[in-house]
This record gives sequence, structure tokens and C-alpha cells, in this order.
Amino acid sequence: MKVIKVVCGIIYKENKIFLCRRKPEKSLGGYWEFPGGKVELHENPEAALLRELHEELTMQVNVEHYFGTSMYDYPDFKIELIAYVCTLQADQFVLTDHDAFAWVAPEELLDWKLSPADVGLVEELL
Repeated sequence: MKVIKVVCGIIYKENKIFLCRRKPEKSLGGYWEFPGGKVELHENPEAALLRELHEELTMQVNVEHYFGTSMYDYPDFKIELIAYVCTLQADQFVLTDHDAFAWVAPEELLDWKLSPADVGLVEELL
């Protein structure tokens, strides 16, 4: 089964964490997730995260540290989701792959319809 390497940011601002909802027409449409994207061949995961956040959200963050990795088997592929804790520096929230965003208290994260790969990270976070 094909493994897709994806990076995401657990982005903090004032004790809340940033989530985005995937557009309905996208894979996993309607699910909420920590923002990020695919790591390109020969790309450093932290560089990929900074690139993806800028491309998808016009967001700038400081990558503080590696948080953990979640592996999840979807029917047609496997995701290796690599997470970093980040702090928000600047944003314009121009949504390209998402149709909504929210700042959520950590203890409320599991109340949201999270993508399955993100659930493992949230459980580790709590």
C-alpha cells in the first residue's frame, strides 16, 4: 500500500489550537484537521510545513518542536502524519483547500469531526 508522508502544524494562539475544515469536493471533505500537506521528495518536513501553511492559508508560524507521528490506514493508501507544535506569527487566512477554520480549546478537540489520522495526534495531545 502506498504511504503518503504528510506534515501538519499544531498551531497555538492564546491557549487555543487552529483547525481547518476540508472543502467538500476534496478527499476527506467535511473533516477537520491540523493544517499542513504533503512532503515533497527530498524536502525537509519542517520546510514542507512552512511552505504548505503559506500556500494553503497565507500563514506564517514558528515551528517550535516535533510533536509526534500518527500512522493511519485509509482504504486506498496509508498516511504518515508528522506533527510539529507551532506558534502563530502572521496570517491572512486565505483558504484554498479548506472552507472554514476555528480556534479550539484543546479539551474540545475530540468534539469536532476530525480526520482519522488527526485523532491519534489529539489523543496523544490530551
